[in-house]
Amino acid sequence: MIDFWSIAIGFLIMLSFMLVGFAVATSLFLTAALGGAVYLGVPTLMSFGNTMWGVLNDFILTCIPLFILLGEILMRAGVTERMYKALADWLSHLPGGLLHSNIGACAIFAAISGSSVATAATMGTVALPAMKKRHYSERLILGTVAAGGTLGILIPPSINMIVYGAITNTSIGKLFIAGIVPGLLLTGLFMMVIIVLCVLNPALAGDKEPRPSMRQRLGNLAGFVPPGLVFLVVMGGIYLGWATPTEAAALGVIMAVGVAAWYRRLSIQMLHEAFLATMRTTAMILLIIVAAFFLNYVLGMMGVPQAVSMFVADLGATPLQTIWVLVLFYLILGCFLETLSMMIATVPVIVPLVVSLGFDPVWFGIFLVIMMELSLITPPVGLNLYVVQGIRGKGSVIDVIRGSMPFAAMMLLLVALLIYFPSIAMWLPNHLN
Repeated sequence: MIDFWSIAIGFLIMLSFMLVGFAVATSLFLTAALGGAVYLGVPTLMSFGNTMWGVLNDFILTCIPLFILLGEILMRAGVTERMYKALADWLSHLPGGLLHSNIGACAIFAAISGSSVATAATMGTVALPAMKKRHYSERLILGTVAAGGTLGILIPPSINMIVYGAITNTSIGKLFIAGIVPGLLLTGLFMMVIIVLCVLNPALAGDKEPRPSMRQRLGNLAGFVPPGLVFLVVMGGIYLGWATPTEAAALGVIMAVGVAAWYRRLSIQMLHEAFLATMRTTAMILLIIVAAFFLNYVLGMMGVPQAVSMFVADLGATPLQTIWVLVLFYLILGCFLETLSMMIATVPVIVPLVVSLGFDPVWFGIFLVIMMELSLITPPVGLNLYVVQGIRGKGSVIDVIRGSMPFAAMMLLLVALLIYFPSIAMWLPNHLN
């Protein structure tokens, strides 16, 4: 069996490939090819074709382009602006005013897009111009959008959960259900931070918002109807067993086209842009998945999961101590890798270890997604930081980083709660099983 230090060297080689600019899929494939050729012989590489064919024939992966297309169409249909206005009417009286609308709108859009970057980019274009006019703290505005955008991969549907489920053979329906309570809890923690900061320093909240009439607030509730219906149909179909994730995603796309037509945003040009964006993202994700499955195959043949488990057992660490070591590991790794790279590069080795220690793979999936959320707002490679800074178009990204730090602390708090109270993630899937 391969020894632990050879595994560590192989992992560093893979990270080096990524850091020097190789694409994630290329880095994974080269690492698998190098390890397979050295330890198993060149004929091992001939199995790549069979691996690729088997992976891409998996029906569940069809839901990836469908969920991406669902978010792309709704984003272009003008759903976001109406939803943001409705939230502003109901949340602006809280300490922090429209800052709560940023978090709330991100949470709702996350429930229909499945992508953190798309959530941050969409909400940034809506929120930044509206809030600058009202003299809110710019750092806090930027922080709420960057951190709120991370909810896109925790609140279902989540592209990252689909990929994790496909690689680890974990129920995607259970992962989706398990993400609901932690997602809502994190949304509440983000809002709590805003309230505390604005109570301590009211100047952060800018000009006081005039409270709209009840008639106006009730009238604007119509902005919640399209995303709410899409979420209920998609998630309800999965949870009640009426549809697979792929079938539910297809229903969501049909509803999104209907919403775009209702708002008179449906056109050939709009659909062309949505399809093109979907194709780009899907091609990238599927290529990474194929390379990851091949790496999984090679690692399994080399006995890597067993070697890592034996190394941890020899250290004498308790399961709880091992999880905290993983928190530190992912916290450091997240500073240098984007979310999908971090997950796919580590899951083949880490998940067998975690399961052998007695942890549920569904629980670990939620834990891993939260750590990936954290990586989106930790420098120097926090993707949401640069997305929000790009929309801002001036100043330094340091402002976005400083504005995001209080929310990063809340993510770490949620991780701690999840470790000591795993029922936060597991209660709902266990009761809906």
